[in-house]
Amino acid sequence: MKLLRIVRNVVLLVLALCLCAVLALAFLGWQMYTQALEEMPLDQKVRQVRAQESYTTFEELPDTYVQAVIAAEDHRFYQHSGIDVIAIGRALWNDLKAMSFVEGGSTITQQLAKNLYFTQEKQLTRKVAEMFMAFHLEANYTKEEIFELYVNSIYFGSGCYDVASASQTYFGVSPSQMTDDQCTLLAGVPNAPSVYDPTVNPDLSQQRQRQVVSLMVKYEYLTETEAASLLAAA
Repeated sequence: MKLLRIVRNVVLLVLALCLCAVLALAFLGWQMYTQALEEMPLDQKVRQVRAQESYTTFEELPDTYVQAVIAAEDHRFYQHSGIDVIAIGRALWNDLKAMSFVEGGSTITQQLAKNLYFTQEKQLTRKVAEMFMAFHLEANYTKEEIFELYVNSIYFGSGCYDVASASQTYFGVSPSQMTDDQCTLLAGVPNAPSVYDPTVNPDLSQQRQRQVVSLMVKYEYLTETEAASLLAAA
């Protein structure tokens, strides 16, 4: 009985310490989030992005491009409210197995929050602040507006920080003029811009494109026949 009491007390102590750590992390993340908004409110930050000369609206984006990005980056984009609990759980499990940050589990909204306010450094406090900012974004903007801001603030390689610059640099066309082949190729680049830059590593960028198309089939944006036809024309 004495041994059981000791084990119980140790378990309770560990749980209490874990709870304290989680609360401390949440507090620090909240502080980082509120400080970021104090330095520049969200509406002002959004106006800055929209003021870019090369800004592209959601209506100007081909459906294939939108579907390819969602399939590749955040297939539950229209179902979640800023964070994807399932993806975070999977990423946490994989990180614990690897004992390092190998998977992020970030949604498109979280990636937008990071691009607007935070650094690319993999830090737990920043990750929590990013989650708070993602909820803030979802509460103030539609899914289409969030997607639009996202593709106008991510890095595509070759010095391109928005979809219009990327489509012009890689294909010589505006986003609205991209073919299905170009849409699926470009959708895969931001995952690792230095690796999948079509002008630097064309073979790797096409390999990534095939992964994107496969995900589009998996999430029912394309049939197997449509996917095969698209890749054959690439």
